[in-house]
Amino acid sequence: MRRGIQRFLHSDQGLSLMYAPALCLFLLFVAYPLLSGIHISFTNWNGYSQKYAYIGFENYSKLMADPRFKKALLNTLVYGFGSALLQNMFGVLYALLLNMKFGSRMLVRTVIYMPVIVAQLIMGYIFYFLVQYDGGAFNDLLAAIGLEPVDWMAEGRRAVWIITAINAFQFVGTSMIIYLAGIQGIPPSLQEAATIDGAGAWGRLRRITLPLLIPAITTSFMLNLIGGLELFAVVISLTSGGPGFESHSMSSLINYFYFENQNAGYAAAIGLITFILVLTVSWVMMNVFRKREVEY
Repeated sequence: MRRGIQRFLHSDQGLSLMYAPALCLFLLFVAYPLLSGIHISFTNWNGYSQKYAYIGFENYSKLMADPRFKKALLNTLVYGFGSALLQNMFGVLYALLLNMKFGSRMLVRTVIYMPVIVAQLIMGYIFYFLVQYDGGAFNDLLAAIGLEPVDWMAEGRRAVWIITAINAFQFVGTSMIIYLAGIQGIPPSLQEAATIDGAGAWGRLRRITLPLLIPAITTSFMLNLIGGLELFAVVISLTSGGPGFESHSMSSLINYFYFENQNAGYAAAIGLITFILVLTVSWVMMNVFRKREVEY
């Protein structure tokens, strides 16, 4: 009997059982909440009551005409693509710099990466005390040099770009690590051959380093993009979506309608649209980058 069990465990059917725990967790924590959210999005449930009614596509039709949703959608795209562009641009620059041999480079890498390990909510509160109008560190510096204080988060567009910059600052260390690994994986012989052929630093970067970094760029950009599209904690801690609804992301708007407006059905509809947005944008960008990958 023991041998029979051993033979079964080493068979294809036995190995398939190893997927069962992961499959159960996926069904419990991903598939079920997703299907439940889709179900709720067709109701007028307030999130608390035991009673609700099915209202069809009414929540979705309201979304299409809701200026708050349209603003949050635009902000979400800015948070996603803006953060990804900033993180990857500075991530490449940091990686190129820290790939050089100089003293204390490990310390510099650590300092750049440290914000990654800070919770996003905490990072938001840290910057809140920097940018607040009364007693904020930035305004104290302006006052020290004789300039008028600035209400940094009072204007919606500026608040959106400040949040985007904060998110990029926090997670640029992740991009730096990915690019460092990519750069160190490029065979030195290619760089040496290009140098012998007369290529300068810019030529080697443009013709060798960046093309061979496309897989790393794909990984880094997709991680940054998805993180930006799902941005929530920094928005809540800095502005709570204000002024008005000017800096809401899709995720923070879900929080507003579910907990503050007690409209769980509407929030679930926004959540489903957010899921489709992240999935679609990620798929499109993944294919764009995959077509540009090269081999060596």
